[in-house]
Amino acid sequence: MEPIVTPAEMGAIDAAAPEPVEVLIDRAAWAVARSALGLLGRTYGARVLVLAGKGNNGNDGRVAARFLAARGVRCRVEAADFQPSPSDLARCDLVIDAAYGTGFRGSWDAPDVGSAPVLAVDIPSGVNGLTGEAAGQVLPAAATVTFAAWKPGLLFHPGRGFAGSVTVADIGLDAVTGCRAWHLTAADLSAAPAHPAEIRSLSRAERGSGSSESVVGLGADGWPQQVAEAHKWQRAVWVIGGHGTMLGAPSLAAAAAARAGAGYVALSVPGATLSGPPVPVESVIRPLPARWGADVVAEQARFAALVVGPGLPVDLATQGDVLNVAANTSTRGLVLDGGALDAVAADPSILRGRTVPAVLTPHDGELRRLLRGRAPGADRIDTVRRLAADLGAVVLAKGPTTVAAHPDGRVLVSAAGDRRLASAGTGDVLAGLVGAGLAGGLEPLAAAGLAAELHGRAARLGLHRGFVAGDLPLLVGQWLESATTQPPGAER
Repeated sequence: MEPIVTPAEMGAIDAAAPEPVEVLIDRAAWAVARSALGLLGRTYGARVLVLAGKGNNGNDGRVAARFLAARGVRCRVEAADFQPSPSDLARCDLVIDAAYGTGFRGSWDAPDVGSAPVLAVDIPSGVNGLTGEAAGQVLPAAATVTFAAWKPGLLFHPGRGFAGSVTVADIGLDAVTGCRAWHLTAADLSAAPAHPAEIRSLSRAERGSGSSESVVGLGADGWPQQVAEAHKWQRAVWVIGGHGTMLGAPSLAAAAAARAGAGYVALSVPGATLSGPPVPVESVIRPLPARWGADVVAEQARFAALVVGPGLPVDLATQGDVLNVAANTSTRGLVLDGGALDAVAADPSILRGRTVPAVLTPHDGELRRLLRGRAPGADRIDTVRRLAADLGAVVLAKGPTTVAAHPDGRVLVSAAGDRRLASAGTGDVLAGLVGAGLAGGLEPLAAAGLAAELHGRAARLGLHRGFVAGDLPLLVGQWLESATTQPPGAER
């Protein structure tokens, strides 16, 4: 996991640094110069245009130019408002955007740099470091070098799209102590098998809070793996969802849970008799009456996690059953998705005080309903964090960049997904993955965040065209299999 800090938090980190600012600028500039050399592929005859603003971001660019010049690169340093001529661009192999940093306000109309590749310093100029919003004309970067930690603006669109490949350079600043938001990577899914006795949710005291302990306090060394002495009921998941002809959603959730490590998956569609496709053959059909809440409460004991809501109808009867289950299964891992989320929107207090926080998995429309009709704020991390605290639940807000927040303020962010996940049914798959993570012993925040990362990584193995949600469960299994045969941290 890599720390994420806001521009204001980064300012405080800079101010607390024991070294003079000149030392930090030298370190940052050298990181920029290294990245520039990598993009150039050569030094002799290479020409670089540096657009340098008046602040420290510009100083990073100016000093980087000095380092590059010492290695034979021909550098030209100009002000942020410089407009290069066609002849300037004809002799330009790289543009370094050091015009403005993460604290910039207003808008910047970037010059036309033609086809020259761009290296951004800290963040593409004109992108809001807190929200990812862009003002004016922003130069799309081939790569960005940021310092000490991720900035939210590099993770959320449109800023994420402008940043290109992002490198977080260590310049000797402590961005870990006190950090409450973390960016997930493929390496975070790597794990050693857990002992069955460890398949449980951790208490608040065991999880800890604040500083770098929040990483360890997730109670996770990656995605749970099956161990030799385990048996199926230790990782059992019960999926309750669907109605009428809406059988696909709970079936996708059940298939995903099984592929992600659940040892036993039960599937129930309240009031319906199931047989044949699309129900996964591995799922055990568990009949439930049309009013099902009391039955689930009575039969929950053998299941480590419940996934409630994929494909459920949105009506008062369903709301009553969901609220019954939420209030009376406090020691179970509980995922609320789809139709179940409207029950929470109707009674936001129902999840507070659960022994094991529930995990909610809203898309933007459902997120708005949980926010009582308000649109999510531009600062998505803050929006989801506040909602999690208000509801007393982990909120996994789905999107191009997915945010998981715990009521205590800890946040995990996954940017693994791409356009393939913008397809009907992929959210149901994600709900099943969260259920499997809970059943495997992950603390709810870890189950939510790592499920989102696994979801995105698996989708990258799929077709670029013609991808459907039904492809995902098998791809999840394939990704997890590949994770056992590749070095830790290898990108897949």
